[in-house]
Amino acid sequence: MAPINEPAERHTLSLLVDNEPGVLARIVGLFSGRGYNIDSLTVSEVSHDSRRSRITVVTTGAPMIIEQIKSQLDRLVPVHRVIDLTVDGRALERELALIKVRGKGEMRREALLIADSFRARTVDTTLESFVFEITGKPDKIDQFVSLLEPLGLVEVSRTGVAAIGRGPDAM
Repeated sequence: MAPINEPAERHTLSLLVDNEPGVLARIVGLFSGRGYNIDSLTVSEVSHDSRRSRITVVTTGAPMIIEQIKSQLDRLVPVHRVIDLTVDGRALERELALIKVRGKGEMRREALLIADSFRARTVDTTLESFVFEITGKPDKIDQFVSLLEPLGLVEVSRTGVAAIGRGPDAM
């Protein structure tokens, strides 16, 4: 039996599922029905011919809970494959964010300098605001947002994590 106070771990799970109505609801229902949290969720069709979608779920829990989640997901009928990309440790993770900052004068210059150092693109500008686009690991985006907060952060929109394993093997 596992210890009661196991430390929580962040895991990125990749699921290959049938692209049909209700599949996402069943997967989200599995998480909510058992009290598991979803930190990030992305879904997109990956094969038009075979009507398959890839769902990337980032969740946090004790190792025993993560194993339960994977096992329960694997038993759902529309799920063809469940891969824990965290276990291998070689997966690539990226996220896209749009960040709106309001400011004038020196605050605008500072925001542009920070954006430049993070390789963020300016996708909209007015006399009083900017919208930056940034891609990268989630912690890079967190850092960028925290630096922009004192400069007039207005709004943040994030896509969620997209992840894929390294090497020649397919999911």
